[in-house]
Amino acid sequence: MLTTTLEFRTDDLSALGVIPPGFFERYEEVELLETLRLERGWRLQLLRIKRRGPLSSTAELERESRRFRKMYGLTSFEVVERRPRTREWVLLVRQRNPEQLSRLLSLAGGRILPTAPFRIDAERVVASFRGESRPLRRVLARLRRDGLPFRVLRSSQRPYPAPQASEEVTSKQRTVLVRAWVLGYYSVPRRITLTRLSRLTGQSSPALGKMLRRAEGHLVARFLAREAGVLVPEAGAEPSPSPGEG
Repeated sequence: MLTTTLEFRTDDLSALGVIPPGFFERYEEVELLETLRLERGWRLQLLRIKRRGPLSSTAELERESRRFRKMYGLTSFEVVERRPRTREWVLLVRQRNPEQLSRLLSLAGGRILPTAPFRIDAERVVASFRGESRPLRRVLARLRRDGLPFRVLRSSQRPYPAPQASEEVTSKQRTVLVRAWVLGYYSVPRRITLTRLSRLTGQSSPALGKMLRRAEGHLVARFLAREAGVLVPEAGAEPSPSPGEG
C-alpha cells in the first residue's frame, strides 16, 4: 500500500469545480474527517467546516438547507455537531462529484481512498490518499498530463503492519471506533451521544454499544497484557482463581 500526501493551490481546484466558487468568502477551513462512501458520481463524507463569522443556529442552517444544497452542489447534508466556541460545524454531506473527480475515481478503480491529513483553506489544499501503488501512480500521472500543478509532500511505501490474530480488531469494529473517535464520543465532555452516533453507523444503539464495548475491552486487555506482562483473559471470560482460592 502507498500513502501519498499532495499539496494543491485552492484556486486550481476551484477552477475544476472541486471546490465551490466563493466558498472561502464565508468559511476559513474545511477538514475531511472521514469518507463514508465514494462512488464515481457522488461521495458521502464527514466534514469539519470553520466559519469566518459567528455560527448560525442549527435551526437557521436547516431553514437555509435548500439554498446551501444548491450553492455547494450538495444532494443532502445533516448537522452532526455545532461548535460555537471555535465557529465550527461537523456535517454529514452527500455531494455530487465534478467531472474531473469522477474521471480520476474511474481511473483509480475503487482502489484509492482519501485519508488524513486532508485540509483545505483559501490558499492551499493538503490532500492525502491511501491505496494500491499502481492505480495511485496512474492518477498522479493523469494529473500531470492534465497540467494540474501539485507538489508531493510525502509518499511512503511502507506497508501497514498486520496485527497478530490474537490482537486483531474486526474491520467493522475498527470503522465504528474511528467514527466514534472523530465525532467526539470519547471526548471529555462527550460531544455526541450513542443514539446519535448509531444513526451514522446504521446500527441500533444497543448493538453499537455492545460492539464498542467489545472492541474497547479487547484493546484494553491487550494493552494491560503488554504493559504488565501478564495474561489478561478475554472480555467475558471467567477469571482464573487466585492462589489459595478454590
